[in-house]
Amino acid sequence: MTLQQLKYVIEVANRGSINEAAKRLFISQPSLSNAIKDLEEEMQIAIFDRSNKGISLSKEGVEFLSYARQVVEQMELLEGRYLNAKPSPQHFSVSTQHYAFAVNAFVSLVREYGHEEYELALRETKTYEIIEDVKSLRSEIGILYLNEFNCKVINKLLNSANLQFHSLFTAKPHIFISINNPLAGQSIVSIDQLQQYPYLSFDQGEYNSFHFAEEILSTLSHKKSIRVNDRATLFNLLIGLNGYTISTGVLSADLNGNEIIPVPLDCEESINVGWISHKNVALSKLGTAYVEALMRATGQSF
Repeated sequence: MTLQQLKYVIEVANRGSINEAAKRLFISQPSLSNAIKDLEEEMQIAIFDRSNKGISLSKEGVEFLSYARQVVEQMELLEGRYLNAKPSPQHFSVSTQHYAFAVNAFVSLVREYGHEEYELALRETKTYEIIEDVKSLRSEIGILYLNEFNCKVINKLLNSANLQFHSLFTAKPHIFISINNPLAGQSIVSIDQLQQYPYLSFDQGEYNSFHFAEEILSTLSHKKSIRVNDRATLFNLLIGLNGYTISTGVLSADLNGNEIIPVPLDCEESINVGWISHKNVALSKLGTAYVEALMRATGQSF
């Protein structure tokens, strides 16, 4: 086993494609494939599962990758300390539901730890994909919520993927609306008062189950309903159509401006927002720093 082979495995895992990884590594695809196969034979494990849909980490590969990253990071520290080598670009990825505080934390991370070179990823994506991203180590951290309705389904998926949930905060549901919405002046809004306004939610693709919805009270029926894929579109529709969505109530004026406000929703539900990670994989330096930034962004203490 060589350090170069470990770097190859890390790059393939990061890209999710041998072809893309080979381009980044400036080697041929057959050479990269052979190097990884040689490593798998030597270790007597299948690091990657291969199918006609592509390549993905196996269960053993997830564990192997966590050790490989630690070895490569330690080698880079040694080279930087004793050989005056140029620091390698930093790598970190997080997958999250559509939360402004997750973006705030990411901005803080880059400002504090960003070197001259880095390759970071912030993926605002669907609930099921967040779990899959962390399961495959495409992302080190995922951010989602649990409540009484979805916790059995989500926890079952987390347990089967060997992932754990760490609570950040518990919030009461709020609606996000435009400052020009007729409900904007109220101290609290009832569900009945919302019936005449368009309900906005994030599309969950093929896993569009109520249990994967980003919005609490997902089983309620709505006379007017619009699904979107990104936060910017949703916020534009909140303003343009006097629509509403249901979330935590945590907004960022720095990132989202002052045209959208949270208003408490009159219901007994609660939202437990947290981050997920692998049970047996220690957080990297950037992963730990990002969790600390999340705590600051949500007013928690680390």
